Amino acid sequence: MIRETFVHIDGVGYRTEERLWRSGIHTWDDFSSTRRPPRIGPRLAKRMEDEIERSQQALRSGRHRYFARKLPSRDQWRAFEAFRSHILYLDIETTGWSLGRHAVTVVGVYDGRRKRSFVQGENLEALPAAVRPAKLLVTFNGSRFDLPFLRKAFPRFGLDLIHMDLLHPLRRLGFAGGLKSIEEEMGISRSDETTGLRGIDAIRLWHAYERGDDDALDLLLAYNMEDVVNLEPLAEFTYEALRSLCLDGGFVTADRYRSEGGP
Repeated sequence: MIRETFVHIDGVGYRTEERLWRSGIHTWDDFSSTRRPPRIGPRLAKRMEDEIERSQQALRSGRHRYFARKLPSRDQWRAFEAFRSHILYLDIETTGWSLGRHAVTVVGVYDGRRKRSFVQGENLEALPAAVRPAKLLVTFNGSRFDLPFLRKAFPRFGLDLIHMDLLHPLRRLGFAGGLKSIEEEMGISRSDETTGLRGIDAIRLWHAYERGDDDALDLLLAYNMEDVVNLEPLAEFTYEALRSLCLDGGFVTADRYRSEGGP
């Protein structure tokens, strides 16, 4: 989808991008081989030509920060397929929901192969090194919750990755509620031990661990890691559905997904 994207170019909005797609200009290569793009003035056409060349160079060299800067936040999902070989799914737990008063307790990460957990007072300081190789970060509501907490915990850690925050694109597709309710709609199951647990339970489990209950930490880590791993099928679904929405108009809404029984 990234090669079919034009809205990262100054002066190109969604209407212009859609007009290009409808006229048969679906990719950067299509644009470069078209002598007269429809209803595009010469100045904008030159700007687009230059930006497409820079984008192609950035993509070939894997410079993810270029797209993290250029893509609107609501369109960062478009880079999913291009950068998924350097993906990191992430979720945090905290002592509460106030950034000013509460702190990170547990962070779970998953790169599609390896699962890792970081715990306050044990190995949390190793988190930045684990995140550094990633180019694409996937969260649920991370823009408003996970990333602000992590930036507070690690002030020197830029977290300047492409960020696919699933909350917002899933809302565009008609899925309401939090992560757990969307999982239930899509038939994504959890273990017997963690089924029914919510964010308030994660806080309770952490406090129980602080009082000496090691089993509480084990349950908290399991709960957190399921949050992380379940982001993978949600991200894959979201990418395919939104790509279909953009290019074909045949996307799967929440209502259609439920009526058709899921994948």
